[in-house]
Amino acid sequence: MIHRCRDLHLSQHYHPQRDFHSFANPEQIRVEHLDLTLSVDFEQQRLQGRVRLMLDYVAQDSRCLWLDCRDLAISAVYDSKGRPLDWQLCQFSEVLGQGMQISLKEASPWIEIEYQTSPSAQGLQWLSPAQTLGGELPFLFSQSQPINARSWIPLQDTPKARISFSARVMAPEGMQVVMSALNLGQRGADGAFCFEMDKPIPTHLLAIAVGDIARQEIGPRSAVFAEPGMLAAAAKEFEDIEQMMQVAENLLGPYRWQRYDMLILPPSFPFGGMENPCLAFLTPTLIAGDKSLVATVAHELAHSWTGNLVSNATWRDLWLNEGFTTYFTNRIVEAVYGTEQAQLELMIEYGRLREEMASTLRSQQTLPANLQRSDPNLAFNRFTYDKASMFVHFLERRIGRERFDGALRDYLAHFAFQAITTEDFVAYAEQHLLSAFADCLTKAELMEWIYGSGLPQSFVAPSSSSLLKVDDALASWLNGQPALSLDVAKWRVQHWQYFFSRLPECLSQAQLMELDDSFGFSDSGNSEIACDWFRVAIRNNYDPVLPALGAFLARIGRAKFVRPLYLELQLAGYQQELGDIYRRSRSGYHPSLQVQLDRILAWG
Repeated sequence: MIHRCRDLHLSQHYHPQRDFHSFANPEQIRVEHLDLTLSVDFEQQRLQGRVRLMLDYVAQDSRCLWLDCRDLAISAVYDSKGRPLDWQLCQFSEVLGQGMQISLKEASPWIEIEYQTSPSAQGLQWLSPAQTLGGELPFLFSQSQPINARSWIPLQDTPKARISFSARVMAPEGMQVVMSALNLGQRGADGAFCFEMDKPIPTHLLAIAVGDIARQEIGPRSAVFAEPGMLAAAAKEFEDIEQMMQVAENLLGPYRWQRYDMLILPPSFPFGGMENPCLAFLTPTLIAGDKSLVATVAHELAHSWTGNLVSNATWRDLWLNEGFTTYFTNRIVEAVYGTEQAQLELMIEYGRLREEMASTLRSQQTLPANLQRSDPNLAFNRFTYDKASMFVHFLERRIGRERFDGALRDYLAHFAFQAITTEDFVAYAEQHLLSAFADCLTKAELMEWIYGSGLPQSFVAPSSSSLLKVDDALASWLNGQPALSLDVAKWRVQHWQYFFSRLPECLSQAQLMELDDSFGFSDSGNSEIACDWFRVAIRNNYDPVLPALGAFLARIGRAKFVRPLYLELQLAGYQQELGDIYRRSRSGYHPSLQVQLDRILAWG
C-alpha cells in the first residue's frame, strides 16, 4: 500500500533534535533490539528476511510505529500474539526511501516483519566471482552508513535510536558469513551462522559480508578476515594493531567491544574504512606493503570510542564522530609511528581543508552540516573531518595535553552508549570545559569554532619541518634541476602528497613526462600517490595517463579516489573518455556510489 507520507522530512525548518533523514518516531515508540533471520540468495541477489523488533513505549499510549525502508518487498507484519497488523508505505523519496507506518492493536512487546530486499538495494553490493580476487565464489557486503541500513532491514534508521541485535544467517555451502558482532567463524548444526551484539549501536553500524573469507589472528584480541589470496599481505600490513589498541586505551579509556577484527573487502568497497563494531571494514587500497597508509586503521579503531561508544544523534552532528576521531587518529599515529609522521599527516589534513574551503560556500563551512534538505552523504566533507579535528587540536593546545586528555576521558565516560547533538556537546562544554578551564578558554571562541564559517581568528596552522625538503626539491626542479637527481629516497607518501599539492597549476607536457618517467607515478602501487598524480595530469591534459587512469578507475571503487577523478575529467573536457571509462567501470562500483556518480555526471 502506498500513501502520501505524513512528512518527507526534507524541510527547510531547522530543529536541533530532529533527524531530518528518518521517518522514524523513537520519541514515541523506540526499537530497542533486532532479532534478525536472513537467507542469502546470490542467484537472485536478494536477502530473504524476517526481523523481530523489540519495542519500548516511550509514550505509553502511542500505537503508531514509524520505520524506515527502501526498496523492500514487505509480505507480512505480525504482533507478538501472531495477529496480522495493518501497515502502509508513504510516498517514495529519492533521498530517504519510504516511511512505513504500522498500526498496533495494543502495546505489543514486539512485532515481526517478513520481507525481502531488492537486487538494487543501496546498502548491499553483490559481486560476481569475476569481481573478486579468488574468482571462484561470489561476494556480498553491506554499507549501511549513512542511511542505507533501511535498504536491507525495515527499522528505525536513525543514529538517535541505538539498538542491540542478534542474527541467524543462512548462506551457501563453502561460504563464510561475518557481521558487526563477535565472529567465531562457526556454522551451526542447522547450517546457520549466529551472531550477537549485546551493546546498543547506531543502525548505520549494522554490517554483513558473505564470501570466500579466511581468518588469521594478528594479536590477542584481533584478527584479519580477507579473501585467502590477500590474507597474508593484510596480516603483515596491520600487525601493529595491538600496539594501537593499547595507545588508544591509554588515551581514551577501556576498549568496550571485546575484539577488534578487520575485514579486507574487495576493491569496490566505497570507503577507506567503516568502523563497524567488532569488525571494521577496510579497503584493500590500504595494503601498500610499507604500512604507509595504516592511519586509516587507526582512524577506524578510534571510532570505537568516538562514533561507536559516543555517537552523533543526526547527520548534521557528524563532526562529533569524525572530528574527534581524526584528532585521535593523529594521537595514535604519533605514539606508534612517531612525531614526524603525525605532523606530516596533520599537514595533509590541513591541505585538504584549505582546498575544500576554496571551492565551498562560506555558509557551508561550519562544523554542523547544513543538510536538512540534502542527501546526508554530503555531510562527509573536510569540515566535519578536518576543520573539526583542528578544533580539537585547538582545545588541546589551549588547555594543555595532560589536562585535556583527562577531560576527553570524562566526556566519553559521560556519554557512553549515547547519541548526542551539537547542542548536547555545547551544553556539556559550557558546564565542564568552560568552568574547569576558564583561564584559557572562552565561550565566544567555542561558539566561533562550532557555528562560525571558515577558520576562526584563534586558528594556528600546523607546520612540519619535514616538508622543507619537499619545498627545496620542488624549487630546484622548477629551476631546471633534473627530476632524477632529486633526493627523494626517504620520502614518505605524505611528502609526495605535499609535493603534488605544491605543484604549479599549469605544467608543460615535457615536465609531466619527466616526472612520470622519473618516478613511475602512473604505475604506482600506492593509491594515494596514483590518485594525486592523475589529478595533476588530467588538469594539464596529459593524455598519456589515460590508459593507466582507466585501469585505475576500473580496479578501484573507493569514493575518495573515484569521485574527484571523474570530476577532474569532467572539468578538463574529457567527455568522451569519461563516458567510455565510466561505462566500463560503473558495474564494479558500490550501488550507493553509482547513485552519487550518476547524479554528478548526469548519467543515463
